[in-house]
Amino acid sequence: MLTSEDWRPRRWRVALIAHDSMKVALASFVSRHRAELADWDLLATTGTGAIIREAGLKVRTVLPGARGGDAQIGAEIATGEVDVLIFLRDPRSPLPHEPDHGPLARLADLHNVALATNLASAECLVRALAPEGATARRH
Repeated sequence: MLTSEDWRPRRWRVALIAHDSMKVALASFVSRHRAELADWDLLATTGTGAIIREAGLKVRTVLPGARGGDAQIGAEIATGEVDVLIFLRDPRSPLPHEPDHGPLARLADLHNVALATNLASAECLVRALAPEGATARRH
């Protein structure tokens, strides 16, 4: 959970989840922000974690979303182990086996965890949390 003293450069704890139809978008996002994400502690469901590893980043994984990985991430949000949740969801056609973003969004709100559910908000979060100049050095 973030407090007023947390807005300083530090090792952010970021959970990432993506519906199946958003995995390609997540792969592109992770590749674009590899420099920033490399300095943070990443947590993901198994499928999303594989994409993050392919981009050359370290990530701790939990179960697949369909087997309770979203609940495991929710528990880490509730216990203050996550600062940011990036959940790229498909609002048009999430499949029945995919994680439900509703309970995770509620937990993020309840525990003051920053939440991005689309690429635009994820871009804003990464830029806001990156150390001064990290984004500028990357280009």
